[in-house]
Amino acid sequence: MADIERFVQLAQNEDLLVILRPGPYICAERDMGGFPYWLLNKYPGIQLRTADVAYLREVRTWYAELFSRLEPYFYGNGGPIIMVQVENEYGSFFACDYKYMKWLRDETERYVRGKAALFTNNGPGLTQCGGIDGVLSTLDFGPGTALEIDGYWKDLRKLQPKGPLVNAEYYPGWLTHWQEQQMARSPIEPVVTSLRYMLSSKVNVNIYMFYGGTNFGFTAGANEQGPGRFIPDITSYDYDAPLDESGDPTPKYEAIRKVISEFFPVPNGPLPTPTRKMSLPSVILRPVDSLLNKQFLRKIASPEVFNPTPLTFEALNQYSGLVLYEALLPTDLKSDPLKLTVEKVYDLGYVFVDTNFIGTLSRQNAINTLPITQGTGEKLQIVVENQGRINFGTPNDFKGLVGNVFIDTGKLLNWTMTGIPLENTTKISEYIVQKHLSDRKKSSKRPKISQGTPMRHGPMVFYGNFDIARIDILDTYLNPSGWGKGVVFINGFNLGRYWPRVGPQITLYVPRHILKSTMNEIILIEYQTIKAPFMTVGFDNTPKFN
Repeated sequence: MADIERFVQLAQNEDLLVILRPGPYICAERDMGGFPYWLLNKYPGIQLRTADVAYLREVRTWYAELFSRLEPYFYGNGGPIIMVQVENEYGSFFACDYKYMKWLRDETERYVRGKAALFTNNGPGLTQCGGIDGVLSTLDFGPGTALEIDGYWKDLRKLQPKGPLVNAEYYPGWLTHWQEQQMARSPIEPVVTSLRYMLSSKVNVNIYMFYGGTNFGFTAGANEQGPGRFIPDITSYDYDAPLDESGDPTPKYEAIRKVISEFFPVPNGPLPTPTRKMSLPSVILRPVDSLLNKQFLRKIASPEVFNPTPLTFEALNQYSGLVLYEALLPTDLKSDPLKLTVEKVYDLGYVFVDTNFIGTLSRQNAINTLPITQGTGEKLQIVVENQGRINFGTPNDFKGLVGNVFIDTGKLLNWTMTGIPLENTTKISEYIVQKHLSDRKKSSKRPKISQGTPMRHGPMVFYGNFDIARIDILDTYLNPSGWGKGVVFINGFNLGRYWPRVGPQITLYVPRHILKSTMNEIILIEYQTIKAPFMTVGFDNTPKFN
């Protein structure tokens, strides 16, 4: 657990009040809605967000640890925490388990003990299953007409005749998924008009998000857009919020501030201004090795696991990254081409035969079959990428090859699985040193490769370095334009997933705190295509989307 006590203390130091959402489910476009993946390893059949005994036991353990740290910060104890949320948008969840919600209310109050207000939060019309007796019900919604907003409160009053009206998540923007046409944007005028109307109606408003930031590393989740339609969240959580991804004020911030000033005093003095950003010369990257190279894998991957059928990431006790699945193709089939069918690939599967690329299986694009020409080779290799577990909807989102794999109509058995968690780059850096790839003299060479060259022999690791000793270190944006899809680290810090070929996010935010005034190291792991003619990444002083 991060240093949450210091975070809450900083809020109090800045005269901010805190609304605590301890979960255990939070959504927030985080991987699995904030649940730890290992729940699916420890209890494969667990029913999350219900009165399942195993689930309640883990919630009790979590709450005991969390609240032991935060109890001094409740408002009644002199701290800034004024409200504590019980569950999150439970009215949208299919289970509608009143026994669970009452248990969670009582378990939360066991620690809060009246020192802060408990509340639930649901979309309009969803409080019937999402509310609990004795707990304040709040709503969440974005801009709407006065008639629509009045209707939301009228419906709530049927279930909760008394108490303050609270929009606990007023949306000034929205989230964005990979492969969408453009970043989600909400016009300023409806946002401020609805805000003004609610404040004039004595409604309490909490803006979500006021500042979204970034889902660094593998923390971004995913959603379902209709039955079986998987859409992963982008790395940026800019959200079109009043403060942008880097924390800079936007025109929306100024407009919202003006509305608030009509009802409440605002601080005197000048408005905050955008911070300076820096651009840097392009950095040349050099290929290190393929993730299908067994010598490389032995250095950086988990030990091989053998099983008759494929095992999921969770069964392998792996959070994210990649898993390599390998099995021998049958030799007694006469059809040509052979038909590869995977029951479920969660989420992307890069298919190779004897390290030669065949094609891509995709959950998002509903591709679960590929032809394999006879004589291509003996060993089938599928590198599966986890693109983020579902954060709103079905929480039991297992990753990897889920179910059986068939060649024509026959089940393919006897699998070897190698986990490539990519949790840190220490072992990769050690391998680079061993291969002498960190020699700066070598980094000036520029291999001649045509643009968009696919990764024919497996996902590839690339390495580069850059020195910023003679300038002020500022925030910047890594620009992977020309590359395909992958993940990138700077000085061991995982900036997150990039996918400029489909967008709409292009650049990755680089906070200045991860940079050094001496030599900085980039490790880029590319899954799909190589940038050419020169393998470089740029650093821009503005973000690029769409």
